[in-house]
Amino acid sequence: MEYFPAPLEKLVEQFARLPGIGGKSAQRLAFHVLSLPMEEAQTFADAILEAKRTVTCCPVCQNLTAGGLCPICSSPRRDQSTICVVADPRDVVAMERSREYQGTYHVLHGVISPMNHVGPDDLKIKSLVDRVAKGGVAEVIMATNPDTEGEATAMYLARLLKPFEVKVTRLAYGIPVGGHLEFADDATLMRALEGRREI
Repeated sequence: MEYFPAPLEKLVEQFARLPGIGGKSAQRLAFHVLSLPMEEAQTFADAILEAKRTVTCCPVCQNLTAGGLCPICSSPRRDQSTICVVADPRDVVAMERSREYQGTYHVLHGVISPMNHVGPDDLKIKSLVDRVAKGGVAEVIMATNPDTEGEATAMYLARLLKPFEVKVTRLAYGIPVGGHLEFADDATLMRALEGRREI
């Protein structure tokens, strides 16, 4: 039995399809959109359509851009000899927040995950290999998540890049700032010990 008019039900269903949005949140979002003045609702709808129409992948790093090279690839201040490989465009934002990394990126748009039927051919790996093969790259930093899929992807890429004699590194893992040793799991402690450095 439908509790809402069909167009509202359809709107709730569309919101519920978004990641992390359950039924109740979808209803709240749908009711919020209905409460907007027509101009604001139109602006919201236009923003979705405009983003869908104009946002593409950078031809070099595969990060999201509004056409042409992304701002990072086109910046003369970035170190073009270092590539940080991430799984998702959101990871670029996370790395940039640190304001420490000054190299370029390569976005894979996923990780190798046989359980989810995602193989190497489903990712933006070929363009990474092409970039490294052209020369001028001194280091490739693997910044995929420290989970099974992220590790498998990093190891696969490291093997692929080995013939190019480029330095391949992995982000260090360990105890988070403000964390306590007693709450760290065995794997995290092992990684923290492996990644220790002189102070």
